[in-house]
Amino acid sequence: MVTLNKIYTKTGDKGETALGTGERVAKFALRIEAYGTVDETNAAIGIARQHTNDQLDQMLERVQNDLFDLGADLCTPDTGEKLDYEPLRIVPDQVKRLEQEIDTLNEKLEPLKSFVLPAGTPAAAALHLARTVSRRAERRMVELATQEKVGDAALQYINRLSDFLFVASRYVNAQANGDVLWQPGANRS
Repeated sequence: MVTLNKIYTKTGDKGETALGTGERVAKFALRIEAYGTVDETNAAIGIARQHTNDQLDQMLERVQNDLFDLGADLCTPDTGEKLDYEPLRIVPDQVKRLEQEIDTLNEKLEPLKSFVLPAGTPAAAALHLARTVSRRAERRMVELATQEKVGDAALQYINRLSDFLFVASRYVNAQANGDVLWQPGANRS
């Protein structure tokens, strides 16, 4: 259970923040950048949810909860040392559920015959934005994994998430007027 009685602590006033282990690091550290970008992804999904309902909205709510799990996972480095508590980690079942949800949405869609523009309904446009932010989070996590241990399931989850958000954007557009398709070279003289 998390209890927040005071929102500001003043402990970050000199450009440092604490990891889940209590270790202080620079606010620009790659690990902070990685889970900060995961948090941005979550906020972008929150905006998209203002335009969704029913089954997709429930899926997005589960994703938002998973992203908090992912942030907690990244916030507590796996150094191999024994901690006084069991850190929260992304697990393979979360990846599997996301894959199943991608399949559920995708089976209702026509096959793609062109790239799509990040446009369409307000929900689709917001989901495309969340997709691009999740791709940035993935790039940060992959870079972090070249320097420190990042769990396989965490990396798989963030990779699948952009796929999920792409399919979700297509799903909401299909319920309206369909995807906005790229027209290669359409504006060349």
